[in-house]
Amino acid sequence: VTFFGSARTKPSNKYYSLAEETAAILSKSGYSIITGAGPGIMEAANKGAKKGCSLSIGLNIHVPEVQKPNKFITKLIDFRYFFCRKVMFVKYAKAFVIFPGGFGTMDEFFESITLIQTERIEKFPVVLVGREYWSGLVEWMRKSMLKKLYINKEDLFMFKIVDKPKDVLKTIRDFYRS
Repeated sequence: VTFFGSARTKPSNKYYSLAEETAAILSKSGYSIITGAGPGIMEAANKGAKKGCSLSIGLNIHVPEVQKPNKFITKLIDFRYFFCRKVMFVKYAKAFVIFPGGFGTMDEFFESITLIQTERIEKFPVVLVGREYWSGLVEWMRKSMLKKLYINKEDLFMFKIVDKPKDVLKTIRDFYRS
């Protein structure tokens, strides 16, 4: 399961704790965890994976401001180019779990649903964590994108918003059961 979210999220933030707990639950259920290898949500997810005793993978990117891989990674892979790294996030994932974040997180979210919408990849669970954070964006999608017919109503069902770690696991399990 690939985790996305802000590198700026501090350990004292509720989403850091939620990401760690979510990754631990998924790990104990047999999933390995993939992140971008950095701090914040990525660190929390790798930490949770390690607690859950699963593979904790970090796909590190070389950028001008050096990103130091977090200490909870058990398998590190370095990339020079974002596009190669993005392919790896998708290629080996059974689901995306996306926590609050900035432009990079939005890029990863919109690219994932675009790949599903255009059938470049098979449909798979895209789970947004934090209704409080995501509801404004989804409301904008309804009022602007859907209302102006830039997307179809069913496009809004390519992802699900949850608030609890156990609901992330349930969403992924329900998808693969059906």
